[in-house]
Amino acid sequence: MNIQKIMVVGAGQMGSGIAQVCAMAGFQVVLHDMSEEIVEKGFQSIKGQLQKQADKGKLAEQAKEDILQRLIPSVNIENAKGVDLIIEAIIEKMEAKTALFEKLDQLAQEHVILATNTSSLPITEIAAATNRPDRVIGMHFMNPVPVMKLVEIIRGLATSEEVYQQIEELTKQLNKTPVEVQDFPGFVSNRILMPMINEAIFSVYEGVAEPKAIDEVMKLGMNHPMGPLTLADFIGLDTCLYIMETLHEGFGDDKYRPCPLLRKYVSAGWLGRKSGRGFYHYS
Repeated sequence: MNIQKIMVVGAGQMGSGIAQVCAMAGFQVVLHDMSEEIVEKGFQSIKGQLQKQADKGKLAEQAKEDILQRLIPSVNIENAKGVDLIIEAIIEKMEAKTALFEKLDQLAQEHVILATNTSSLPITEIAAATNRPDRVIGMHFMNPVPVMKLVEIIRGLATSEEVYQQIEELTKQLNKTPVEVQDFPGFVSNRILMPMINEAIFSVYEGVAEPKAIDEVMKLGMNHPMGPLTLADFIGLDTCLYIMETLHEGFGDDKYRPCPLLRKYVSAGWLGRKSGRGFYHYS
């Protein structure tokens, strides 16, 4: 199958980033969300990112305009009928994803691959909501998408070899590095990252050290570019909690139990950068 037109469902931070890299790779991209306001915000985010590259001389002005011309706004899910690949990047909730995939399965042409950008949920369960489980696959991009090279590619139980190969090749066309991962909770990235973040939060909770000190230890002692608590604030503490809950439920192992302090911060609305406060304050 020759993929020419891609639909990205979800125009938030991840979805707009995925749309940007697809458009930069030469694909026509339909950027879809439920409201014009959200789609416009996604477009402005992409425009701002491209302008930064143009200002630094990394992107020609004409190239920037060509990329923007390849982006098509959408608030009508019926637009799924006219694309070759759909990448879902909505909220990390199984109910929302299965409902969306059921709808996309009805609308999309038979040859269309349905990919999910889930960071922790089972691909097999998402695929079971469709009549094409062989054409459903995980495509987990890292945040921020335009910068990070990795894409975890996750087969569901029924994902065909042909679909895997097509998505692996597409990932390379997007100038990303594909890594094959099996369908386990959290895959590889979050199965390793989130317990580390959770343990850093336990270290705050138990009074071992202040957030800044913990981050300094990991940056200067372990050569991490960003401390785990700064990273947690960047990801969103609500997202961290949800992934830890997914790991805890999926494995049934208390080593994945979310720290009570993480639950308390999320209950207080202290979600990190996006709310103005998490382990640090943001103006």
